[in-house]
Amino acid sequence: MIKYNLVCKNCDNAFDSWFASSKEYEKLKKLKHLNCHFCNSVKVEKSLMAPSVVNSQDKKISFSKDKKIYKIKKEIKKYQNFIKKNFNYVGDNFVQEARSLHYNSKNKKKGIYGKASLDEISELKDEGIETDIVPWFRENDN
Repeated sequence: MIKYNLVCKNCDNAFDSWFASSKEYEKLKKLKHLNCHFCNSVKVEKSLMAPSVVNSQDKKISFSKDKKIYKIKKEIKKYQNFIKKNFNYVGDNFVQEARSLHYNSKNKKKGIYGKASLDEISELKDEGIETDIVPWFRENDN
């Protein structure tokens, strides 16, 4: 098994992924089966990696880092619960629904949330439609 640090060339987000071998990575890359977890782009590349060397200091830092990550995820899940209770989920129809709410003054529904690409969000902002991007964890993610 080999772990690579990957970077999305579309949204510049970085993430790690495990592969059976370097050949397996190359095969998946060639078949365009690698995609960004954030924007779903297939423009994913390996980034420079440092070798993993563990000492007692690293364990202390890692534990502290894990606690911070857990705390951040807990806060994000609070936001998610607030959004789920107070907004309507429109799924992949987010862009159409956002335009409908914005341009139809009679349409006074409560806020919406759903899925949109970064390009679609940029287009909405260019039209004067206010949107925000919220990191989202699935229920089964730790």
